[in-house]
Amino acid sequence: MGLREMIRQSLQALLRNRLRSGLTMLGIIWGLVTVVLLLSYGNSLGSSILRAFLGIGNNVEMVWGGQTSMQAGGQRSGKKIKFKYEDIAAIQDGAPLVKAVSPETDDNLSFKYGTRVVNISSKAVEYSYGTMRRLKIAEGRYFEPNDFTQHRKVVIFGPHASAKLFSGMPAVGESILIEGHSFQVIGILALKIQDSSINGPDNENAFIPFDAMRDLRNQRDPHMIVFQAVSPELHKQALGQVRAVLAEKHHFDLRDDKAAPEWDTVEDAQQILQFSTALEILLGIIGALTLGVGGVGVMNIMLVSVTERTHEIGLMKALGARKRDILRQFLVESLTLTMLAGFAGAVIAVLVAHLVPPMPLYSAMYKTANHEGDIVLQTPFGIMVASFLILALVGVDSGMIPAMRAARMDPIVALHHE
Repeated sequence: MGLREMIRQSLQALLRNRLRSGLTMLGIIWGLVTVVLLLSYGNSLGSSILRAFLGIGNNVEMVWGGQTSMQAGGQRSGKKIKFKYEDIAAIQDGAPLVKAVSPETDDNLSFKYGTRVVNISSKAVEYSYGTMRRLKIAEGRYFEPNDFTQHRKVVIFGPHASAKLFSGMPAVGESILIEGHSFQVIGILALKIQDSSINGPDNENAFIPFDAMRDLRNQRDPHMIVFQAVSPELHKQALGQVRAVLAEKHHFDLRDDKAAPEWDTVEDAQQILQFSTALEILLGIIGALTLGVGGVGVMNIMLVSVTERTHEIGLMKALGARKRDILRQFLVESLTLTMLAGFAGAVIAVLVAHLVPPMPLYSAMYKTANHEGDIVLQTPFGIMVASFLILALVGVDSGMIPAMRAARMDPIVALHHE
């Protein structure tokens, strides 16, 4: 008997007991909707948290000067490490796995516009900093190479920093005073969801070319070095090369973490991704257990069906049907019932996901538009595939025991069954 004929007979058997089949399908539908929505929630929550963390930058790593805790180069421990501007060129030459590198200073500077004077956290950076740190421009432009080579006095504001100084007035193109020096505003950053930072979120900061800080506060050397590996997979090797260059120039032991503390955002992002995956697995298990309750209903109806069709099973065996034919017939019937309920559950899950409004997560904190950063239930293809794989497993498990019971029946006993 072909598969198509088995499915046709399965449908006929289910239609003979519409109410019983419908109630059994209801349990499967409820279980599948639960699986899809739980997996969708876990996926959206994990993605939102990871996206917020990655607001710090695009696979960036950071290192700053500390104090030695180990002896090196004939010097005692306790030596303070202060990076030099020349370290940037040394890293570019001695760390081939580094794609981009920039110095960074962090200072609280005085800004004046008209009669308004405010203090704003400010960072002095190089051109490559914007790409590494995901600084997207909403108004105006980002720095260009000539801003650095021609020592232009230009500044870019985070949206909150701009509102603090300009109180909502247009800022791009305006001239301001920073520590008494005239600067021109060339850009305003787009509002960024950023759940991680060292010296404050970018929304609250102002950014100027590194050379400009020398004029403002005679600041020649960086407080921190920000860099990016040629690929995320090589982040540890790139960090090792950077530390080796700095250890050689500043005479500290390469193993001394306190001499040059570091922050590897790539490693942290991987840990967040692992947490997200673990959460999805946990929610998937909870949903699968709920779906398993529906599977018990399928098993029950199949056991009843086997009992009711005992005489039919005996007749099939008497006419030459083998055990595997009987086993296959009842498994197909179980899967047909399960999959029909599954398709109905998938449609309902998609409708429910679209009807459920976004659940607040970051929008209230960052005042984002269009619920950016919130938990939005979606039903991507991967989630639907995972749900149907769980459903198929439930269908096979639920139909196996009744099918085996039917396949093992003695044909003579089955034919005499009333």
